[in-house]
This record gives sequence, C-alpha cells and structure tokens, in this order.
Amino acid sequence: QVQLVESGGGLVQPGGSLRLSCAASGGTFSRYVMGWYRQAPGKERELVASITSSSVTNYADSVKGRFTISRDNAKNTLYLQMNSLKPDDTDVYYCNARYFWQNYWGQGTQVTVSS
Repeated sequence: QVQLVESGGGLVQPGGSLRLSCAASGGTFSRYVMGWYRQAPGKERELVASITSSSVTNYADSVKGRFTISRDNAKNTLYLQMNSLKPDDTDVYYCNARYFWQNYWGQGTQVTVSS
C-alpha cells in the first residue's frame, strides 16, 4: 500500500509561481509512473503532467512551457514547479502513483490563482 501526501498549494497572484510536493511511502517509489492531476468542482479529473520511472515526461497542452514535473527517487518525492500561473489553473491538485494494476491517489492540495 502506497501513501501519498501532497503539500505546497495555496493562494498566488496571476503570473506567480508555486511548487507542489508529493511525499510517497509504503512502496518502491522509483518503479511507479507518477503524475499530477487536477479537478475543479463538477468537472472530471484531468492529467496535468506525468513522469515515468525513467523520467520521461508528458504534459497537458494547457501547461506546456509553464509547469515542470520532476522526481527525486532518493527522497521518494514528486514535484510540480508551476510558473506563470493563470486563474484557469485554480483547482485541487492530486498526486498519483501507478504500477500495472496498482493505482494510488493523494488527498489533494488546493491551488488558487487570484488577484
């Protein structure tokens, strides 16, 4: 069983930056495909970015060039650096870990972009 705990969310002005972290425990972090998803009330959860065990990354078109996903396998931690934030980026952000049939979620962290 893998536990995922997100941190780093908060309120930021448009154009600002935030760095989300996801601390993992209970599994072999390095073998998981890790991802960040986001969800607004009444909408489906959508992929923001993912990173494989070999650090191949994938981004949603809406965040390309602004967000960077990374992982530190020694610290069992996933990151999402978010720059040039826009009001449309306001959502609850969730950390995800996948390995074959195993699929785990964190509890989410709120990101609000507003002046």
